[in-house]
Amino acid sequence: MAVEEGKGGSGTFAPLLEPTFRRIWLASLISNFGHLMLGVAAAWEMTRLTDSEEMVALVQSALMLPLMLVSLPAGAVADMFDRRRIAMVGLGFSVLAATALTSLSVTGLLTPELLLLFCVLIGAGVALYHPSWQASIGEQVGPEHLPAAIALGTISYNIARSIGPALGGLLVVAAGAQAAFAVNALFYIPLLLAFFVWKRLHMPSRLPPERIDRAIVSGARYAMHSPPVRNILLRTAAFTSAGAAAAGLSPLVARDLLGGDAGSFGLLMGAGGLGAVGGVMVVSRVRDQISPERAVWIAALVTAASLAIIGISRSLPLSCLAMALYSAANMQSIAMLNVSIQTAVPRWVTARALSLFSAALTGGVAIGAWFWGYIASHWGVDTAFYGSAAAVASTTLLGLFIPLRHSDEAGAEMIPISNDPDVALALTLRSGPVTIEIDYDVDPEAARSFYDVMRQMQRARMRRGAFNWTLSRDIGKPSRWTERYQCPTWADYLRQRDRYTQSDLDLQHQADAFHTSDTPRVVRRLLERPFGSVRWKADSPDHGGVDVGYLGP
Repeated sequence: MAVEEGKGGSGTFAPLLEPTFRRIWLASLISNFGHLMLGVAAAWEMTRLTDSEEMVALVQSALMLPLMLVSLPAGAVADMFDRRRIAMVGLGFSVLAATALTSLSVTGLLTPELLLLFCVLIGAGVALYHPSWQASIGEQVGPEHLPAAIALGTISYNIARSIGPALGGLLVVAAGAQAAFAVNALFYIPLLLAFFVWKRLHMPSRLPPERIDRAIVSGARYAMHSPPVRNILLRTAAFTSAGAAAAGLSPLVARDLLGGDAGSFGLLMGAGGLGAVGGVMVVSRVRDQISPERAVWIAALVTAASLAIIGISRSLPLSCLAMALYSAANMQSIAMLNVSIQTAVPRWVTARALSLFSAALTGGVAIGAWFWGYIASHWGVDTAFYGSAAAVASTTLLGLFIPLRHSDEAGAEMIPISNDPDVALALTLRSGPVTIEIDYDVDPEAARSFYDVMRQMQRARMRRGAFNWTLSRDIGKPSRWTERYQCPTWADYLRQRDRYTQSDLDLQHQADAFHTSDTPRVVRRLLERPFGSVRWKADSPDHGGVDVGYLGP
C-alpha cells in the first residue's frame, strides 16, 4: 500500500491530510452535487411529462437499479484489473450518457421513457465506477485512517445532499431541467481528471486474473459462506427497501402533500442532506460506544417515526425537520453497515463485497421506491408513508434471527502461506480438477469439539474458493478423520492458498491442535483424471500445455 506524504492527525477529517485522497474526495463532492441535481431535475421533469405517480417513483428506481445489476460484475472487474482505469471508464460513460440526455432535453425530444433510459445509463456508469473507488480508498490513505476515510466517502455524498437538491430545484425553476442535466455532465469531469492524475502503483497478481464469471461466483460464494457479511447484506436490503418511500416519493410530498414546487422539493432534499451529514459525523463515536445491533435498532425506530410524521405533515418546516431526522438515522445505519463490511473482508474480495453491499442498498431502494409508488398511486402518498414507517419498525425484529456483530479487522488481514506443496507432475494453470485430502488423528473423546471446529473450517475453505467440502471418519480407525475438498483447476487452488487471512490461519491452528499423532498430519493433493484425459496410446500427442509446476505459496 503506497500512502503519500502528509500523514498525521486523527479524527473524522484526518484522511484529508493525504493528497491523493483529498483530491479525489473533493472531486467526488463536486460530482455528487451534479448527480443529486440530476435526481431533482429528472424527478421534477417527470412530473411535467406525465401525471403518473408510478413513473415519478420510477426515476429513483432507474437511477438506483443499475447499481444493483451492475455492481457485482463491476466489483469483480475492480478486483481483477487496475481500479483506477475501471473508475475512469465508468465516469467517462456517465459523462457521455449525461451529455446525450442534455441534448435530448434541449431539442425537446425527451419522453418519459427516454428520461428513464438515460437515468439507467448514467447510473450504470456510476455503478461501474463506485466499487473501484471504494475498494481503492485503502490505497489512498494509511490503515489508521481507513475507517474515517470510509465515513468521509458517505459524508461527501451527504454534504452534497444538504445543498445540491436545493440548488438543483432553484436551477430547474430558473433555467429548466436541461440546465441541471448539463451541470450534471460537467460535474463528473473533475473526478475523472482526479483519477487520471493519480499515480497509482498497480501490483499485478502472480496469477492471471480469474474469468469474469468465476470472479463473480467467488465474490458471491464468499458472502454466502461468511455469516457476518451475509447478515449485513440481508439487513441492508430489508432496511432500505422498507424506508424507500422518502427516496421515491419526495417530489410527490412537495407537490401533493405540501402544495409546493421544485423549490419546495429542493428544500426537502436539502434538509435531508443536512440531517444525513450530522448522522454520519458521529458514526465513529457511536460505533465505539454501542454495538452495531443496538445502533441499527435505534436508527430504525427514529426512521419509522420520521416517515410517519412526513405522511401526516402539511407544513413545509415540519416536513423538513422530519426529513432531516429521517436522513440522520438512515445514514447513521447505512454508514455503520458500510464500515462494518469493509473492515470484515480481506483485500482480495473487497470490491466484490462492496459491490454486493451497494447492490443490496440500491436494490432495496429501487424495489422499495417502486412498491411505495404503487401504494401511493392506489391509496395515496400519505398511506404509502404510513406503510413504510410500519415496515421500517418491523425490521428491528430481524436482529433476533440475523444479528449484526462487531467486525474482526485484524482477522481480515491477508497472511502469506510459506510451505510449498510437493509437485512431481507437469501441471498447467488449467490442470484439474484438484482434490485435497487432509488426515487428522483425533482423540475420540474430543470428536464433538473437533467436529464443531471443522464446520467452521468448511465455511472458511468454501469462501476462499473450495468446492464439495466433506469430512469423513474412518469406520475401522475412529481416531482418523479426513477432510476433503476440490478446486476446479490448479490455478484456483493457488488462488485459494493466496487468500488466507489471520482468522483462517487461527482456525487452522485450532484444528491442528486436535491432531494427536507424533507425525505431522498427512496432506494429499490429487489431480483427478476423468476418462479421456490420459493418452490411450503411448505415441498420442499430449496437449497439456506448458509445465508451470508450483507458482508460489
